[in-house]
Amino acid sequence: MEYTPHEYQRHCINRIVDTPKLGLFLDMGLGKTSIVLSAIKELKYNRFAVSKVLVIAPKKVAEGTWSKEKEKWDHTKCLRISRVLGSEKKRIRALYEPADVYIINRENVVWLVDFYKNDWPFDMVIIDESSSFKSHKAKRFRALSAMAPRIKRIVELTGTPSPNGLADLWAQLYLLDEGARLGTRYAGFRERYFDAGPRHNGIVYKYSVKQGSEEAILSAISDICVSMKAADYLELPDCIMHEIPVELDLKAAKAYRELEREMVLELPDDEVTVTSAAALSNKLLQLGNGAIYGEDHSVHEVHGCKIEAFMELIESLSASGKNALVFYNYQHDRERLQKALAKTGLVVRELKTTEDEDDWNAGKIDVLLTHPASSAYGLNLQHGGNHVVWFGLTWNYELYTQANKRLHRQGQTEKVIIHHLVCEGTRDEDVMAALARKDDVQQFVMDSLKARIKRIKEE
Repeated sequence: MEYTPHEYQRHCINRIVDTPKLGLFLDMGLGKTSIVLSAIKELKYNRFAVSKVLVIAPKKVAEGTWSKEKEKWDHTKCLRISRVLGSEKKRIRALYEPADVYIINRENVVWLVDFYKNDWPFDMVIIDESSSFKSHKAKRFRALSAMAPRIKRIVELTGTPSPNGLADLWAQLYLLDEGARLGTRYAGFRERYFDAGPRHNGIVYKYSVKQGSEEAILSAISDICVSMKAADYLELPDCIMHEIPVELDLKAAKAYRELEREMVLELPDDEVTVTSAAALSNKLLQLGNGAIYGEDHSVHEVHGCKIEAFMELIESLSASGKNALVFYNYQHDRERLQKALAKTGLVVRELKTTEDEDDWNAGKIDVLLTHPASSAYGLNLQHGGNHVVWFGLTWNYELYTQANKRLHRQGQTEKVIIHHLVCEGTRDEDVMAALARKDDVQQFVMDSLKARIKRIKEE
């Protein structure tokens, strides 16, 4: 297929060519992969400016997205791609294959740096979903930052550069300029742009942005970052949010309340910490879905109310000839969903391979099950359907929005409907409220949990 870039895509290609280290913060669906492949072709074969390119990507994206996108366009078919995936033996073999672009999943970045040490061969590095390098404490960040002086060109790609706030930008920018714009140390960056909140046991759990900091940060990085929103450049079909309330029957409601009360009263003290809030919220979300893990990781099914509501929704969709991309949260969710769907005669598949992705887009799968953490980034699933079902909800706003964009992206021709199964009177309702807020989710998690604890202890 002949590649005719939009004007904004042409602008981005030129920026990659002209700016050695660039943050390309493009919204989902704007064609980041085709932009970068076009720039690589220009730099390698027309300008002889790079020799070996490394792409660091989420595992599913590394397995198929880049290779498929390369084959899609006439001008990039000549690029040779080697996927550095699988066992160590397979990864080493892939590294020694003659290629233009080497693709590795982000979990193996530390291994790759250790493998080459001072003999680092990649003069251009693409970080697909650079927000996965937002933590300055992460091993992958530390490993790659050690190689930054040896890399002539870096391109960071993401639609959500600061999913949890401006603090997420420091590590990503450090990989681009080694601290020239936001400082060489994270502590100094935080002290300059943020105010510390209240302490608990000497630890500050929350920092707030100082007045004027957002403008100052964005101004400091504007020369090496390009930011674009899909709404400004694409005419996508509407995306409709649909909440399906799930009422617990009397037996299920009693079991939920008893277990909720029991777990709340087991808290070690009256002070809710981040750790205890996360653990308790996790258990309560499991309960809302209908099952809970025991201490030995055994599964105890509490109710089937959400499963029943899910099956009713699937029955309605299948009767209309509609396929469903279903996100689950826990392994026991997946197992119970598979068991319930096995009786329907529908084609049900778990998204594991590029073949699953292809079959979905070809309309061969009625229900595609996946966990948002494994499929939220980079996958193009818009040709297989327009209905997303959230069976198990997530607090992670970045994962949530990225996962929804698997269908609501360029190439989608129908309205995308996002269905949320929300158990009434459970932690599900708090999650939906947190996702609607879009920011400061951690604080909301704790505040909403404290409200539940207060209510329960007053009963």
